[in-house]
Order: sequence, then structure tokens, then C-alpha cells
Amino acid sequence: RAAESSTRRARRRGDAFASASRRARQMIHFALLFSKQGKIRLSKYYVVTSQKDRKRIERDAVNAIIPRPTKACNVVEYKDMKLIYRKYASLYFCLAVDREANELATLEQIQHYVEILDKYFGNVCELDLVFNFHKAHYVLDEVFIAGHLQETSKKLIARLVGEHDALVESAKFGGLAGEDS
Repeated sequence: RAAESSTRRARRRGDAFASASRRARQMIHFALLFSKQGKIRLSKYYVVTSQKDRKRIERDAVNAIIPRPTKACNVVEYKDMKLIYRKYASLYFCLAVDREANELATLEQIQHYVEILDKYFGNVCELDLVFNFHKAHYVLDEVFIAGHLQETSKKLIARLVGEHDALVESAKFGGLAGEDS
């Protein structure tokens, strides 16, 4: 009887570890931002992917998402993952996640990133991403690290990005002042 209950406890413990392991595997494989014309404006891969595969993935994602009706579901099955996207004005924000990932949580992560970009750029548009792609990448890196949501505080991210901008500006002007001497 004691051996039977310890076996049950071990099995439950194993199920808990397996469940935690499944949650840990749920990650973002890549993030894409593209226009309604299909131009990639930002791409970030969190898994090792060859350049050839990246081009194919981007082409497949754009071709799978753009022609979909606006009332269609925002989830597209793609290979062993799901493409979860959201359209804002003329831009599509897409995250590729594991099949087991929660679609609504992923849509919230996209919304979180867009709200931070809106706050930073003041109503973000495609031109902001074209001319300031490095800033959009920096914000993305503050929000997601290694394919996982890192920071949820919009105020903290805004402060960190502001500090980064101030540092870049001081380095620019400091470098120019140093060259004049």
C-alpha cells in the first residue's frame, strides 16, 4: 500500500514536471512585421534559421496571411507552429509560436508590443519602421528575449528605450565634439 501511494506521488510529480517542461518549450520562433503589400519591415528569429529558409518562411507567411479575409481567424497553421497575427492600419504583426501556445496570450503580446511602439513613436506607422527600424528592433529586444516575453511594464520599457536614446545621442554629440578638438 505504501509503495502504491509513493508510485502515485511519483507519477503526479512526473506529470507536473512534464507539464512545466511543455510550458517551457512554448516560445516564439520568429516575429515578422510586414506591410499589406508584402514588404518585410522587421524580422527577428529566435531559433537558428538559414538565410534561405528565412526567405522561404517570410514568403510563405506573407502569402498565407495577406489574402485572408478581415473577419477570418488570426491564427494560421504553418508546419509545426502557428502563425498568429494582427493587422494595424497597413501593417501586419506576426508571431510564430509552438502549436501548444495560447493564441489569446500571443495576441496580447502583439498588442503589448504595438502599444509600446505607439507610445514611443506617437501612433506608429509604416514609415516609422522604415526610417527607424533599429529602434523598432531595440523595443522588440526589450519586450522579448530568446523567444519569451521578458518585460510587461510599458513604463519600464519606455524609460529604458528613452535612456538608450539619450545615450546614443550623447555618444553622437560627444563623438562630434571630440573630433573638433
